[in-house]
Amino acid sequence: MVRPAKLGRIRPMPQGEYLQYGGQAIVEGVMMRSPKYFAVACRAPNGAIVVQTEALEKTWIGRQNWLKLPFLRGTFALLDSMALGIRSMRFAANVQLDPVYAKPQEPAEKLPSKSIQNVTVAGAMIVGLGMGILIFQYLPNLVAEMSRKAGVTNPTAINYIAEVLKVIFFLGYIGLIGLMKEVKTLFQYHGAEHKAINVLEADEPLTSENCRAQTRLHPRCGTSFAMIVLIVGFILMPLVPRYPVTGGPGNPFVDVSVRVLVELMILPLVAGISYEALRVAGKFRNERWVKAAFAPGLASQYLTTREPTDDQIEVARVSLEAVVRAEASGELTNTVVSGPSLPEPQTG
Repeated sequence: MVRPAKLGRIRPMPQGEYLQYGGQAIVEGVMMRSPKYFAVACRAPNGAIVVQTEALEKTWIGRQNWLKLPFLRGTFALLDSMALGIRSMRFAANVQLDPVYAKPQEPAEKLPSKSIQNVTVAGAMIVGLGMGILIFQYLPNLVAEMSRKAGVTNPTAINYIAEVLKVIFFLGYIGLIGLMKEVKTLFQYHGAEHKAINVLEADEPLTSENCRAQTRLHPRCGTSFAMIVLIVGFILMPLVPRYPVTGGPGNPFVDVSVRVLVELMILPLVAGISYEALRVAGKFRNERWVKAAFAPGLASQYLTTREPTDDQIEVARVSLEAVVRAEASGELTNTVVSGPSLPEPQTG
């Protein structure tokens, strides 16, 4: 039986550490997570919102309590977000391709097998990870190494050049892909996700009106985390010897490859420090010193978020309501919300 979700009626802030509430934008939808659950809401081609809520499984990584200690939980958070991201993208792909949710005027296409979809999603994640290492680690270090031809011979100076290039490459890449129509839509859902979370943390009813009034920026955003990683890396990475094996320059491609491997081994420490800083930003988000210190991270979100439409805000609040409801009562919302738009919830 299809029944509409009752939105906006869960008023109190969920008990527990609110820092564990967050989300990700996915294709035509939003994934939200709470301490024990996660929900995915997607806008189907026919206009309906499809919602799925599940309990967070205790994987082998999730059972390793030592990974949740300060300065280690940053790496855990990265791995956990990647795993949930893959699962959410699988669900989004199913919704977009399933003939059940096709537009009435369009012929239904045969849905690819789940195994093919899973391989496609996993392959995209692996390729994306490899491209990220190439663009944001290898190329900046290679270009910095080439600065020797311009007369830069100090290894520490070359390290600093590499770190500056990482920031330029990151911001440039985000700016360029943001010009694509599909990515713009994804960034709109990203903004909707932030607005919904901001309403929750303001302890206000989760209505579209309240969401529209909120900023599309959030201090715990993944973009802010990436910027903090870049800043912490700028402080720590130049202090690491440029040529730890040979002690001096030799073959630039070999030197750069070794350098990238060293940086990847140090990355968990950088991520750990960055994650603790991000938690501080979330707890003291209204303090002036926090706003000043984390201004670069917030400013970078103007690149990765766009002002969402009411339909996109609706998807975000449906997803967030689902995890809040699950956290409060254990009720799992797995349903289809009929129609292209929902009526505003009754909050009185």
